[in-house]
Order: sequence, then structure tokens, then C-alpha cells
Amino acid sequence: MCSYGRAGSTPALGTMFYAYILESIKTKSHYKGHTKDLDERIKQHNAGQTKSTKHRIPWKLIYFESFDTKEEAILREKYFKTAAGRRFIKTLNL
Repeated sequence: MCSYGRAGSTPALGTMFYAYILESIKTKSHYKGHTKDLDERIKQHNAGQTKSTKHRIPWKLIYFESFDTKEEAILREKYFKTAAGRRFIKTLNL
């Protein structure tokens, strides 16, 4: 099962894993990832605790999808990183 949301949405109850997209306020670039705790992970990105994102802080959450399993979230993150996934992100009009 999957549910989704945009910035400002509340993650769905009863789900435990998330695939998400962040946008750098500084560079307008995107970061795609997965996590079990979405709020904590965004805090880590903005605190500079993630090597690959610390040079582009601050970040804002622009999209997420929630899943019942970690494997589903990882697969969706991998999709976001493909050419088709990048086209999908553009269709979100974020």
C-alpha cells in the first residue's frame, strides 16, 4: 500500500517507511531518499549531518510517499532517481 503527500501534508498513519524528495532552498536541486522517520531525517539533512547534502542546506520537503515496507520505499526512491522518475517529479508542478 502507498499513500503520498506534498509539503505541508501530514504523513499517513499506520505506515512506517517513506520515500521522499527534498529541494535545496539554496541551489533548487533535489535530493531523493528513504527513511523510517521522515521528520527526524529532514532535521538531520538541515543540521548538516548528511555528507551528501550538507553543502546545499537548507532543505525543504516537497514530496513524500509512505509504504508498509522498507523494500517498497527503497524501490520508489530508486525510481525517483531514474529518467522516468525525474520526469514524474516535473509533472508534480512543485
